[in-house]
Amino acid sequence: MSDSDLISLYSGRILQLTAAIPHLGRLPAPGATAKKRSPLCGSTITVDLVMKDGRVAEFAQDVKACALGQASAAVLGAVVIGRSRAELETARDQLRAMLKDGGPVPDAPFDGYEVLIPARDYKNRHASILLALDAACEAAAQ
Repeated sequence: MSDSDLISLYSGRILQLTAAIPHLGRLPAPGATAKKRSPLCGSTITVDLVMKDGRVAEFAQDVKACALGQASAAVLGAVVIGRSRAELETARDQLRAMLKDGGPVPDAPFDGYEVLIPARDYKNRHASILLALDAACEAAAQ
């Protein structure tokens, strides 16, 4: 990876997101918990949530991930409250398609994932970017 590739991948916006991840920590009494780990880089994200009337009412995430995984967790954390399991699964599938197949940015309110478009070319980063949504989907399904 060249220096210009790194600058593009780790843009100022991505680094800003890593410094302000919403809902960091753990819930005292989660309704469900899911932990996901990227085997390539070792990044892990643990999600706790409480669903009420089919929607995320409480959410927390313990993020031990690379900058791209942290940025992804920040995007999710900013919009996760009030989302249904189906909305989370759609966002996950759209993010995966954006990264792996050159698909469009996920639908609003998950369109903040646009910041991660430069990561399309770095397949070894995709798993860490998907961790937060994968964990949230798994927890919502419990």
